[in-house]
Parts: sequence; structure tokens; C-alpha cells
Amino acid sequence: MTTATNPRVLDHPTRDEIRLEGVLHALSDAVRLRIVRDMAREGVELSCSRFDLPVTKSTTTHHFRVLRESGVIQQIYRGTAKLNALRRDDLDALFPGLLDSVLTAAEGEELRLSGPPTV
Repeated sequence: MTTATNPRVLDHPTRDEIRLEGVLHALSDAVRLRIVRDMAREGVELSCSRFDLPVTKSTTTHHFRVLRESGVIQQIYRGTAKLNALRRDDLDALFPGLLDSVLTAAEGEELRLSGPPTV
């Protein structure tokens, strides 16, 4: 992991440092999975304030840190905004099909839990 000396530069694992167990842990939480699903759907860098999550600001910060430290997302500062990007290329290179499978399963679960369509 790179060591940041500037507080505006955040530590991220290199591609070689990303581990499957860390990625699976990061994706195993419902709030973090929701963040990743939103990022995958949008396909662009998103600011932290873009996410409307059912948790406190400090808990939101924790979830983003877990995602960053596991290698699932990259966070960078642009001006005063902290932007978040999904590390899809790294994840797809290391674990082919994993991210798409998790996202598809999460979508299927959401549909299943929402119940049958109303007529």
C-alpha cells in the first residue's frame, strides 16, 4: 500500500495488493454493496455527498474507508470534494466476473425481496 504524507492524498492498495478476502469482506455489507451498486450504475466518479445512506456521517466515512482499503474503490480529492471511483478494471483483471456476479446477484435479491409485482 502506498503511504500518503499529504492528508489530501489517500492510501490505496496497488493492484497486486488487492486480496479476494478483503474484496469479499467489503462487499458483504449491505451499505457498502449499495454504494458499489450506485457507482457501477452511474459509471462515473461520484462525490461522497451524492450517496443518500441510512447511516451517520461517521459510519458513511467508515464504509468508504473499508471499500478504499480493500481496493474496491479509489478516492481522490478534487478541490474540496472527495470523489469515488469503482476500480472495475483492477477487480475484473484480478477476479474475472466477480464484480458482475455480485452486482447481478444483488439486483436479483432486491427484486426477490420486493415481492411480486402488483397489477
